[in-house]
Amino acid sequence: MAAPDYVPVDFVDLPRTKVKLPAPERWTAARPGDLRGSQPLGPKLGRPGPDQGYALKLAEECFTDRLALSPGEHRDDAVAGCVAVALRRASMYGRAPVIHDLELAFTLWGYFDGAPSELVAFRRTLFEGARHDYREQREIVDLVPDATLQLTPAQVGERLSDWKSLLLDA
Repeated sequence: MAAPDYVPVDFVDLPRTKVKLPAPERWTAARPGDLRGSQPLGPKLGRPGPDQGYALKLAEECFTDRLALSPGEHRDDAVAGCVAVALRRASMYGRAPVIHDLELAFTLWGYFDGAPSELVAFRRTLFEGARHDYREQREIVDLVPDATLQLTPAQVGERLSDWKSLLLDA
């Protein structure tokens, strides 16, 4: 608030004149770590997305008690592989993961009751050790085509009896 004219003002309290800054120069990706173009896409590269750690929280709070594991399977392997699939689905839409992404992933890989026995046998070796190895998680994700990730969890559940049609090279 401005002071009246009769109030004494120190020199340091006077308004300062603004210094005109020049317009910034054009920026180019010239540093070694800068991406040129866009994020590279392809097998085993992953996809960036916002707030990806939230998928782990959702998996722990909403799904770990519901998993139907066969003998020799580990809960953490199932969570690691399915969270990776859910993150890919979320990043396709440019958003953070939601519960439906995880529902689709766990349904697709048959981690709820009523999964076909062939799918259970197929996933057992595929998911083994996924909690420790990023490359194995990428292999799991790369088996799922974009067309499958665009389905709803209910649609995946309805088509689970023909689970090979939902995956690539299964």
